[in-house]
Amino acid sequence: MDILWQYQFRVILLGDSTVGKSSLLKRFTDGYYSDVADPTVGVDFYARSLDIEPGVKIKLQLWDTAGQERFRSITTSYYRNSVGGLLVFDLTNRKTFDHVKEWHKEVSEHIFPHHMVFILIGHKSDLNKVRKVSRDEAEQLAAELGIRYVETSAKCNSNVDRAFELLTKDIYELMKIGEIVTRDGWDGVKSGLTAKVLYQAEDEEELATASAEKGCNC
Repeated sequence: MDILWQYQFRVILLGDSTVGKSSLLKRFTDGYYSDVADPTVGVDFYARSLDIEPGVKIKLQLWDTAGQERFRSITTSYYRNSVGGLLVFDLTNRKTFDHVKEWHKEVSEHIFPHHMVFILIGHKSDLNKVRKVSRDEAEQLAAELGIRYVETSAKCNSNVDRAFELLTKDIYELMKIGEIVTRDGWDGVKSGLTAKVLYQAEDEEELATASAEKGCNC
């Protein structure tokens, strides 16, 4: 039986409308970019798997949230069941950067006493000539929040995979040291089939060995 993934991480994209969350996800999951994008209504779902180290495949369940205020009551219900979050702002739109702290605070309050692993994304880096937020400002904000910062461009396919890979590895490393664990009733992290399949194989080997030994004693 093929093992599809060892763990599933649920990750949510957060940020104002028009910052390019859907474009990032389509580039990451489907490998394409379109200049025409319909606004997200409520929540959209995407998925992709990553091999983060030999023998470890992580399935990412990715939720694209609407940035408009009128959909906030819908999207907040997804916060508690997510282990990772991409805080996305538009490098050419100062207001979207100013709102990052509000997004971070809102999510943190909804998931307390648990925590979410965040990464700050400055999107549309291909429009560097008209950017309104400097790298230094963004890195300073990331440092204040205690998270990573990456600049991306879905249009040019710049750092898109890297952003998701960094977040996935950060979550996995916290799992290895026990700071993130699976919990009943929580969908942020789910275990795959690996343990069951491996243990089953080991049990079969032990049974075969035991049978052989018994055969020798006859």
